Amino acid sequence: MKDDTMTRPAVLILLGPPGAGKGTQARMLEEEFGLVQLSTGDLLRAAVAAGTDAGKQAKAVMEAGGLVSDDIVLAILRDRMADPDTAKGVILDGFPRTAGQAEALDGLLAQSGMKVTSVISMEVDDQAMIARVAGRYTCAGCGEGYHDDFKQPATAGVCDKCGGTAFKRRADDNAETAGARLAAYHAQTAPLIAYYEARGVLQRIDAMAGIDTVASSLSAIVGRLSAQ
Repeated sequence: MKDDTMTRPAVLILLGPPGAGKGTQARMLEEEFGLVQLSTGDLLRAAVAAGTDAGKQAKAVMEAGGLVSDDIVLAILRDRMADPDTAKGVILDGFPRTAGQAEALDGLLAQSGMKVTSVISMEVDDQAMIARVAGRYTCAGCGEGYHDDFKQPATAGVCDKCGGTAFKRRADDNAETAGARLAAYHAQTAPLIAYYEARGVLQRIDAMAGIDTVASSLSAIVGRLSAQ
């Protein structure tokens, strides 16, 4: 019997520390498979700007200096996944971060007869990752990512994707902060990896390989799921 997992919208989760290349790879999967990348930060900002009920709640919390609760994030995610452009599926970036959030996500998806299709752990070498994070920057116009050593624009100072000439670096993209963020990632994500491994949906890839090699590995995984 044909597995109907991918006849419903696919729900893919990319796990990996800052600098592992999740954003770059998610954009490539979007183009190849028609999936939509959903970044928690972007979703929150869009919901606040749109003035949705959940967005209003999030805005009130953020203006008070608090952390947006999982319930609000899930409500915003639910609203976004109801939009027509997510019909083929989504790639979650930045959520879930803990086993508790993973359980809440499972509950949300179950309400629509859905479930997590695949979780891909993008595994890295910590010391090499610190060097990778410390050299990255993005196009201020379209958000395309670059790196001092690994990925520079074909024409110096000009974005390959949109032709923009303004670039920016995150203030916390430095070796000290990157080390602290890696430690936090490992502390939070170790139980999350075990959670999805126990459910038989976790796969691992070497994210220290080149961008094209990592893209090929991810494409093969998603392609197999689509073919089921």
